[in-house]
Amino acid sequence: MEEVKMINQAQDMDVFKLSHSLTLEIYKLTEKFPHEEKFGLSSQMRRSAYSVPGNIVEGGSRLSRKEYKQFVGIARGSASEVIYQLLLSKDLGYLTEKDYISLKERYDRVGKMLTGLIKALK
Repeated sequence: MEEVKMINQAQDMDVFKLSHSLTLEIYKLTEKFPHEEKFGLSSQMRRSAYSVPGNIVEGGSRLSRKEYKQFVGIARGSASEVIYQLLLSKDLGYLTEKDYISLKERYDRVGKMLTGLIKALK
């Protein structure tokens, strides 16, 4: 029962909510990518995107702050990975400049929120 409570607490966090929302947006955007990217950039971008909220929830179910901090660090790394994939997608012509800027700004915010969470877990 305690594990469910921890997972629910993680899902109530603003950083989880924002990163989950961004994951849904990444899924919609990558549907428009060229078919040849289905198992390439599109797939990798989706994995990186869902890794962020996934690691927040998984970390929240761990037994120690140290483990939780480790998973939040992984989530932060995945957010950085998505930022690069957004740049690549824009430069390949798969994303508009407007979509790129909007998504990048929100992933930058996620990264800052995760950094704050890491500091709070020390």
